[in-house]
Amino acid sequence: MAAELTVPQLSAKHRPTLDQALSAIRSRAYWSPHPEHPKAYGETAPADGLAAFEALRGTRFDLGQPGTDGWAGAEVSPYGPELGVEYPHVDPDVLLPAMKAGMGAWRDAGPEARALVCIEILARISARTHEFAHAVMHTSGQAFMMAFQAGGPHAQDRGLEAVAYAYEEQTRVPGQADWSKPQGKKDPLELGKTFTAVPRGIALMIGCNTFPTWNGYPGLFASLATGNPVLVKPHPRAVLPLALTVQVAREVLAEAGFDPNLVALAVERPGEGIAKDLAVRPEIKLIDYTGSTEFGDWLETNARQAQVYTEKAGVNTVVLDSTDNYKGMLANLAFSLSLYSGQMCTTPQNLLIPRDGIATDTGHKSYDEVVADLAASVGGLLGDDARANALLGALVNPDVKARLEAASALGEVALESREVTNPEFPDAVVRTPVMVKLDAAKPDPEAPFLSECFGPVSFAVAVDSTQDALDLLRRTVREKGAMTVGAYTTSPDTERALEEVCLEESAQLSLNLTGGVYVNQTAAFSDFHGSGGNPAANAALCDGAFVSNRFRVVEVRRQA
Repeated sequence: MAAELTVPQLSAKHRPTLDQALSAIRSRAYWSPHPEHPKAYGETAPADGLAAFEALRGTRFDLGQPGTDGWAGAEVSPYGPELGVEYPHVDPDVLLPAMKAGMGAWRDAGPEARALVCIEILARISARTHEFAHAVMHTSGQAFMMAFQAGGPHAQDRGLEAVAYAYEEQTRVPGQADWSKPQGKKDPLELGKTFTAVPRGIALMIGCNTFPTWNGYPGLFASLATGNPVLVKPHPRAVLPLALTVQVAREVLAEAGFDPNLVALAVERPGEGIAKDLAVRPEIKLIDYTGSTEFGDWLETNARQAQVYTEKAGVNTVVLDSTDNYKGMLANLAFSLSLYSGQMCTTPQNLLIPRDGIATDTGHKSYDEVVADLAASVGGLLGDDARANALLGALVNPDVKARLEAASALGEVALESREVTNPEFPDAVVRTPVMVKLDAAKPDPEAPFLSECFGPVSFAVAVDSTQDALDLLRRTVREKGAMTVGAYTTSPDTERALEEVCLEESAQLSLNLTGGVYVNQTAAFSDFHGSGGNPAANAALCDGAFVSNRFRVVEVRRQA
């Protein structure tokens, strides 16, 4: 296969980016090569991106991959319009052998060439960020700016981060070594040794509805950069962003002289449920999954032939003990509860507040005052419909709406949810968050705050003391998991106690956030998303453990 892109060309173009990414994951300092601002992509980029997205609607998305036995696709935007895109439906008995065929050449290319090809894929995706943003918006329900940033540069950063970790782990062992063992007066024993990073096999990336690129890119690029072909199985309601990703990857692989079938798409027909069938096939050696605990547990139990990486559900908690910036605390929490209608795996759910109240810089505040003030802060933030639409986006599916509507029956409602009209998309289902007051002192093993209620629902839980809050935090993280923990305290002793709980239970902790950084946001190259140490996820995005088991080092020894 003739290569239009050579390794020297790719190295000249992308080696500096790889080196900067490697430096960033070691220093944990802020760095990103992908601009967050829409204007950074050129004067015509917004219009061009929208036109490209609109041109995809009502079309057949032909990838030219083997095993296509029909067409599937029934995506409807959470904002109302049908996308009308048809995607290739595949016969895995034909596609999977074709994907394996290119593994040898991809393996032999080595870690650096693979990393550079992956970075070229990401660079081309980045150039089309406006188009991807519309695709993410109209499959996830994110508001445009969030879809642009989280679905574009932030997702690309996470993909590049995985490439950097993959390169670092694969090059930890030298490619070759001369081995000489002294034998006293005899000649030394001498061997020549080579060490090759060998891929595990085909990787299955099972996409999610809410963050198809942000959650999908780490596993996709971690597997590809370590030499494994990747079969992308999108969520049936969020196919387009990942179909575009597969299209770009196949183009770059072909231009670089590799088999484009190293990356392929598997789309299901309504009700088909192909993820279970694919997950247990012997060809599948790696699985990345984001979604419900139920299916994540099923994968971990049944896909015995594969290394499975899961991000599931958890009960995210904020402990309110005291604060020296009450106004900033309320504003920060209000934004965290509102962003994308709470449809993030990192959104706080349980707000643990001592029933006697908390100390603040504006005086002592009772439990009822804290809850009322937070409700007022959310109400003020979302009081203007234009701003509300920009923050909330749309509810991603009817299940979220049903949970929201059922929440008001769980306890005293401190903040009513209201319907917001989106003038541009009148069919969008937009709702502000609901906040319900609950009491931890009432023993109930089925208490709502003991399990996840995904969506714009939060529980203001009255506890007897900060110590009781810590005990409840420990219990929920240990039993249900947590992607994030937040806390507000002015007490060094309480801060140390919070840290101890989170260290023991492997939960990521954010303390006293009162500015423009929020508990439900993480930055690639610096923050770890999840820990892999509690039931919410068995892996972190991204660390060495996330990539190191995707390959094996095979040694060949030769007599010198």
